Amino acid sequence: MTIENQMQAPETKSGDSEIAGAFEDFMGAFEAFKETNDRRLKEIEKRSADPITEEKVERISRALDEQKKALDTLTLKRARPTLARDGSGTVQSLEHKAAFEAYVRSGDERSLREMEAKAMSYASAQDGGYLVPEETEAAIGKRLAALSPIRSIASVRQVSSAVLKKPFAITGPATGWVGETAARPETAAGTLDELQFPTAELYAMPAATAALLEDSVVDLDQWIASEIETAFAEQEGAAFINGDGVNKPKGFLNYSQLQDDGWLWGSIGYRATGVDGGLPASDPSDALVDLVYSLKSGYRQSANWVMNRKTQAALRKIKDADGNYMWQPPATPGSRAMLMGFPVLEAEDMPDIESASTPIAFGDFGRGYLVVDRTGVRVLRDPYSAKPYVLFYTTKRVGGGVQDFEAIKLMKCSVS
Repeated sequence: MTIENQMQAPETKSGDSEIAGAFEDFMGAFEAFKETNDRRLKEIEKRSADPITEEKVERISRALDEQKKALDTLTLKRARPTLARDGSGTVQSLEHKAAFEAYVRSGDERSLREMEAKAMSYASAQDGGYLVPEETEAAIGKRLAALSPIRSIASVRQVSSAVLKKPFAITGPATGWVGETAARPETAAGTLDELQFPTAELYAMPAATAALLEDSVVDLDQWIASEIETAFAEQEGAAFINGDGVNKPKGFLNYSQLQDDGWLWGSIGYRATGVDGGLPASDPSDALVDLVYSLKSGYRQSANWVMNRKTQAALRKIKDADGNYMWQPPATPGSRAMLMGFPVLEAEDMPDIESASTPIAFGDFGRGYLVVDRTGVRVLRDPYSAKPYVLFYTTKRVGGGVQDFEAIKLMKCSVS
């Protein structure tokens, strides 16, 4: 392979391997440059350098500069947050970030207003406010998934409208066996249910001092994301479990509940412990086994337990018939505890073990519960309501509800 071929731009790869490849090409070019330049210097010592060698050194030097430029670009791209959803830092994204920072720091909204007017933004609210840059929205979404327990195991869908309407096949078409020449009677059609998931507004209002906004070292995008992530996650977590569906998502515990033997579509099935306000005194593990096998096998493959820490503490003391603890601690840092081989998700908004409560949920929440995010997080700057502080009224629209009523089962602390 000629040196000129080695100087060509590196092939597009991904992540660290792309940077490693560019660095390897750069080092190869540098070695070729040193070798050729050493030859040139030796020729100068003897006599004047060969013009061909001089031209070759210049050509390699130019290629070396291109390699260094490509390596610096890849390293910078790897170090900064993604600016656009397609992974490319577009000029428009950079302009949006700069315009948003000017608005947050000083209230200068001219550039943002022009950008949203050109884009004819669907999310322009009547009370004002502007969309945050895409990397800030992505950071908020990522942190919500880490902090909001149900969101981390549910399906998440982004929409651009106020309501997501989703058809769901409750039953398929009727089928049957027939002989080769027997008549084929018409079969019954499948049954569909249209599920609706409206989005509701969730807001937070962090406050900042003038000194914070004037400090150019402070990353205001990161500050806004960190201020609202916990508030949003706490509100979401409570709504996904107990929400009544009025101006908020509908929680899976707020649907009608029927004993599993008489379960009907549109309700959540449950298994009773047989004891009011607790688990059976003898063989309490049997109640957990019954709950696990009340779920169809297709859902058990990706099932999770959902309970609060008090309930988990109670189950931690239970042993199976062989004297083994049913609850097992996490195997590695960052992983989850296991109960009967299934991960345990700790959600503080689940009820305690008490009379007629449903403190334990078990199911495939990825198929059972749907979180709907309307794209766009908006910020309205308010320097007047709480002087000397500047308030940032931050809103996002989110909805949620059960999409497959067979995928989630509950344990109820009751006789029946």
